[in-house]
Amino acid sequence: MKNQNVFESSLKKLGLVHIGKRDIHTINGDTYKDYIKALYLPKGHTLKVDFTTYVTRQPSLFFIAPNQFLTIETSGEEVGFMVYYNRDFYCIHIHDQEVACDGLLFNNIHNMPTVQVPKEDQEYVTNLFHQMEMEFKLNDTSLEEMNRTYLKQLLIKATRMWKKQHLEKIVTSQNNDLEFFRKFTLLVDEHYKQKHSVADYADVLNMAPKTVTHKFKRLKLPQPNEIIKNRIILEAKRLLVHTALTAKEIAHELGYDDPAYFSRQFQIKTGDSPSGFRTKYLTTVIDR
Repeated sequence: MKNQNVFESSLKKLGLVHIGKRDIHTINGDTYKDYIKALYLPKGHTLKVDFTTYVTRQPSLFFIAPNQFLTIETSGEEVGFMVYYNRDFYCIHIHDQEVACDGLLFNNIHNMPTVQVPKEDQEYVTNLFHQMEMEFKLNDTSLEEMNRTYLKQLLIKATRMWKKQHLEKIVTSQNNDLEFFRKFTLLVDEHYKQKHSVADYADVLNMAPKTVTHKFKRLKLPQPNEIIKNRIILEAKRLLVHTALTAKEIAHELGYDDPAYFSRQFQIKTGDSPSGFRTKYLTTVIDR
């Protein structure tokens, strides 16, 4: 049956689907790959985001960017929800704050796309998805704005929970510094193929490299050099697993003129050579 929970107008698109045992195959395919996604999964679901597996011990939210790979491995007893949308629907630069599509919930500094929903907030979050679904059924002329409002509420609520669960209290109380590390993460995600050092990003930020490093040290966050390396290695893993590019081609794709140097850096970070990582990962997948 065709999904009726879809809004399309001009270039904007928003949709909502249920996540149950019968839906896993479609969700794991290419249908939703290019969309920004927010999932609400009750207890008992198992999913993989890129190379990390998560098991929901309690209701949890997951926020998946289009460049990430999502696989739902098992479904729990209760059905979950997934809302998907494109940047034209919600991500205009006017909203370029921590609740936008490039905010703390997506591609964040800890590469942590999930928040657990506390018991006291579960009814509120569940109701947001039910309200979106109701708007689709009503199909009123205000559907677009109403559902954009519900989506924004979800992002704001989840961002508050994410900060509480994944950042130290000292960080959440320093909004300027928090915005700085968000901006740094966005810059790395945009330029990691061309810029490989803290000095490169310090130039963009009009700061001394030591100032950038000091900010991260004060926030008790991973050092900026590690953030840059981790982003490059993550993309290398994606290319090794999801494309047929050789290690040499991947090195050039990621801005390295010396493939041997890139392979050494990859092995230092992962413990495997690029070809060894590819073989080990694909063998594991086949064995399942």
